[in-house]
Amino acid sequence: MKISTILKWISGGLEAFWGIPLVGGTIILGLYWLPLVFMFILHIVTLVFSLIERKKFHGSIMGIVTSCLAWIPFLGMIMHILTAIFLLIDAYQAQKENNEFA
Repeated sequence: MKISTILKWISGGLEAFWGIPLVGGTIILGLYWLPLVFMFILHIVTLVFSLIERKKFHGSIMGIVTSCLAWIPFLGMIMHILTAIFLLIDAYQAQKENNEFA
């Protein structure tokens, strides 16, 4: 499995967690928005590996935007959920492609 695929599974799972109503927002606020900084860095790393491996990178771009705007309460939750969907679909498709040709 490619590094970009692994990073998409990780970042997609984390984004899904942050999108859980009340739970994700409470933890992000309790940690003074540091998870958003961590996710911003993780999405940049995922983007770089996706570009190097010539894989889809739309989810990573969306994740970067989400990390910048997620401090807005309801918008952040919606964006976390949408970003998780995009990243997890990309990861699934990439893993499926790798397994078919292996």
